[in-house]
Amino acid sequence: MSNARELSEMMKDVIISIHTTHACDMDDEDTLEFTTDGLYTYDGETACLSYLETEVTGLEGTRTSLIVTPEQVVVDRDGMITSRMVFKERERSSFLYNTPYGTATMNMNTRRIGRRLDEHGGDVEIDYVVDMEHTVVTRNRFTLKITEQEQMGEYTNG
Repeated sequence: MSNARELSEMMKDVIISIHTTHACDMDDEDTLEFTTDGLYTYDGETACLSYLETEVTGLEGTRTSLIVTPEQVVVDRDGMITSRMVFKERERSSFLYNTPYGTATMNMNTRRIGRRLDEHGGDVEIDYVVDMEHTVVTRNRFTLKITEQEQMGEYTNG
């Protein structure tokens, strides 16, 4: 695997389409979809992705970074909200969720991770449950579609 400096030099401009679904119970499901610019690199095994959150997500002022490997997906948030979530399929983990209003320790159980990535982008999907003190807070599905900006330009300019 390349070092962090080499990866940052290979970053490409991408368009990221994000679709999230949160369900507190079977009858109450919220869906959020938005598109944003980001940076992406892939070294044949590890994909790195970074983008700024917006007011649409409620996380404005926060940078979200993903590192996707064959074993796990790490989601780091830094800014107004800070957290580091490590997703490993069929494994339970804990993370600190820091906000301007306080810090909470959350637990999550990763149900499934799907990934199809290459040097041009691809898809990542994470299905997981968040709980606090053994009570389910939300069931979540987080899907990213990553497309190189040059590829997008071929469709819009050509």
